[in-house]
Amino acid sequence: MPDAGIALLMVAGGAAAGLFGSLLGLGGGVLIVPILTLGFGLPLREAVGVSLVAVIVTSSAAASVYLERHVANLRLGMSLELFTATGALIGGTVAFLLSEQVLAALFTVLLVYTAFTMARRHEPAPGDDPTPDEGPPPASGFTTAPAHPEIPPYAIHHLGWGIVGSLFAGVVSALLGIGGGLIKVPLMNLAMGVPLRVATATSNLMIGITAAASAIIYLVRGGIDPYVAGPTAVGVFLGASLGSRTAHRIDVRLLRLMFVVVLLVTAWQMAGRALR
Repeated sequence: MPDAGIALLMVAGGAAAGLFGSLLGLGGGVLIVPILTLGFGLPLREAVGVSLVAVIVTSSAAASVYLERHVANLRLGMSLELFTATGALIGGTVAFLLSEQVLAALFTVLLVYTAFTMARRHEPAPGDDPTPDEGPPPASGFTTAPAHPEIPPYAIHHLGWGIVGSLFAGVVSALLGIGGGLIKVPLMNLAMGVPLRVATATSNLMIGITAAASAIIYLVRGGIDPYVAGPTAVGVFLGASLGSRTAHRIDVRLLRLMFVVVLLVTAWQMAGRALR
C-alpha cells in the first residue's frame, strides 16, 4: 500500500493522463502505463491492469460532455465497438502469455507508427471534401452533418477497414492497457474520413467499453492492484473532466501536435524498457 505522498503523486499523474486522454481520445492509458512503470516501478502487466481502470474512468467522465455538444458520432462508435470488445476479450487472454519485454516492444512500435502517420495527416478545411475520389457517400446511415459549427459535414468511408481495425484495437487494448484509442483515433481519422475532433470524441465513447471487457480478465487473474488503481483513477477523473470541457477551445492543429509529441516521448521511454 503506497504512503500518502506517493498516493498524491499518483493522483497528479492520473490527472495529467486523464487530461491528455480526454483531449486526444486515448483514455489516458498511453500515459498511465509509462507513469506507473517508469515513475513508480510497477510491473508492466500490473500497470496495464490499472491503466484499464483509468481508461474506464476517462470514458465515463468525458463521454457525456461530447454527446451533449453533438461532437461524437454515437452510431459509428457503438457499431465499431462490437468488434473492439470482441478483440479485447481475445487480447486479455493472450496478454498473460507474453513477457513484459515483448509487451514493451509492441507498445514502442505501435507508438512510433501512429505518431508518424498522424504527423503526415492534414485536416481538410471546412467545406472541402476529404475524400474527393471516393464517389457519392455510402447510404449506410453514418453520413452526417454535425450539429456543431466548427465541424464540416463528412461521410464515412471504408467501413470494412474500420471493422478490421477495431478488432485489432481491442486486442491491443487488452495487451497494452490503452483502451484502443491509440488505434481508433487514427483509424477513424485517416482511413474513414472522420474529422479529428469527431474521432477523438467518438473514441472517448468507445474506450470505456473496450477497457471494461479486458479489465474483467485482469481482475479475475489478480492483475489489478486496488491501492494503485484507487488514487490513479481519482486523478484521471479530475483530469478527464477538465479536458472534455476545454477540448472545443483547442485548435485541431495543436491537438494533432500534442498527439504526436506525446506518442514519441512515450515511445522513447518504452523502448528503453524493452531493451532492458
